[in-house]
Amino acid sequence: MQNLELSEQEIFRRQSLNEMREYGIDPYPAAAYEVNAYSTDIKSDFNDDAEKRQVSIAGRIMTRRIMGKASFLELMDSKGRIQIYITRDDICPNEDKELYNNVFKKMLDIGDFIGITGFVFRTQTGEISVHAQSLTVLSKSLRPLPVVKMKDGVEYDKFTDPELRFRQRYVDLLVNNEVKEIFIKRTKIFDAMRSFFNERGYLEVETPVLQNIPGGAAARPFITHHNALDMSLYLRIANELYLKRLIVGGFEGVYEFSRNFRNEGMDRTHNPEFTAMEIYVSYKDYIWMMEFTEQMLEHIAMTVLGTTKVKVGNKEIDFKAPYRRITMIDAIKENTGIDITGMDESQLHDVCDKLGVEHDETMGKGKLIDEIFGEKAEGTFIQPTFVMDYPIEMSPLCKKHRENPELTERFELMVNGKELANAYSELNDPIDQRGRFEDQLRLSEKGDDEAMFIDQDFLRALEYGMPPTSGMGIGMDRLTMLLTGQTTIQEVLLFPMMRPEKTVKKDSIDKYTELGVPEEWVEVLQKAGYNEVSELKGINPNKLHQEICGLNKKHALGFANPTPDEVKLWIENATR
Repeated sequence: MQNLELSEQEIFRRQSLNEMREYGIDPYPAAAYEVNAYSTDIKSDFNDDAEKRQVSIAGRIMTRRIMGKASFLELMDSKGRIQIYITRDDICPNEDKELYNNVFKKMLDIGDFIGITGFVFRTQTGEISVHAQSLTVLSKSLRPLPVVKMKDGVEYDKFTDPELRFRQRYVDLLVNNEVKEIFIKRTKIFDAMRSFFNERGYLEVETPVLQNIPGGAAARPFITHHNALDMSLYLRIANELYLKRLIVGGFEGVYEFSRNFRNEGMDRTHNPEFTAMEIYVSYKDYIWMMEFTEQMLEHIAMTVLGTTKVKVGNKEIDFKAPYRRITMIDAIKENTGIDITGMDESQLHDVCDKLGVEHDETMGKGKLIDEIFGEKAEGTFIQPTFVMDYPIEMSPLCKKHRENPELTERFELMVNGKELANAYSELNDPIDQRGRFEDQLRLSEKGDDEAMFIDQDFLRALEYGMPPTSGMGIGMDRLTMLLTGQTTIQEVLLFPMMRPEKTVKKDSIDKYTELGVPEEWVEVLQKAGYNEVSELKGINPNKLHQEICGLNKKHALGFANPTPDEVKLWIENATR
């Protein structure tokens, strides 16, 4: 009965699969297939005057043109596509021509994997191709690929629905070439950043994902349980506190590309699971880190794109250093006309009311200022801009400003209206740090579910002494968005978080058999769209009889058709 859930194409492909096996061909062979050439390399290295080059390539069949004893197909490998020329007598040099006549022409389909050996040549139309001398079946595809059709210059049936693309990324990568390029660039961005750090002698490290205390950021964590130790653990929201422990331990500079997890909302720039890079360098401050960050981003843009300018929507963003610098208080003043210098919590609540910024009584000074900035100023910074000197309440891990103790030595790099990087002159005074943690605890008691926990071990590490240090974290997904010109984070994550797939609710077999429906006909009824017995109420018996008998014939189920009176009785029983 499985065939009822399959399309005609899927049924046909399963038949071809069985025919292959009957013919003695394993559609999923275990042996390795030697590949010594790729589509792009074959084309770039081709020389008309050179000796014929023998190649062995493998990939998917993407198109076919069968013309009697000769055929053309397009093969897609990991690097691109190339045309293959196949003749019956070349791949079947002996009397037995079944490999061409039956296997190739009738049993293979678009999407199947094959291996080809042969020589490279140029066709009469000038296309560099491979003349096949052998064909090996490597893997049978049971689902048809989406095929884009062209009519009057218009594309039809493109695989463009975001829901399907993100859920079935494997199909998206196959049929949308530009998507694959995004993820190739993503890897190049990581490589360029890593080489920038390594050249300066900084060490790449790994820190725990499961943590006793989630620290290093203001965020709501995911909680899990470790059975053997019978204790709650948290998926990390940041890796900051562990990296600073390593600075205490004597490393000059450490960095990590970390998967972080925050149990918060989702939108076009947020995913519950994301990649950040954090770096900590001893004997540096946030002013040095600003210069370091802008040099790093300029280097990455030039390495990956060959230019510092990138188009994002209708905006052009230039990553060439240096970047503009402005204090947070000046940024708020510039965009609201209000100077919040020296304001207490009550005054800030009044400012929120005046500006129409959402707030509640659980919010402390830091959270209120953050909300005002986020609502009224953040989105205005399109070109890379360092917003500096945040109020102390917003930065519990940051060193007090050397000139103003109400501020901290912190910057956030804003690009295209969003935070891209966050950096501090790191707080290394253990007594001050303990006091800041206790302030966070009081916020937590007020109801702030993003307030930080007190990490006693981290405080102990600071008491052993941490040198002056500057640290910086950068959202790698957002950086990839910018450098690939994407406007949603889902486009740069291979597998973004998705809601569960919707499934059609179906009644159990028992509910149908209670109406007198034979068990074998239940799936036929559900295939016809009657997934619940209540949907049979009031149905025209003759119409239903024709539908299910038609499906019996179409799918060659071989069931004895019910009589119209029997079908009528099912409906009557459902209606009672």
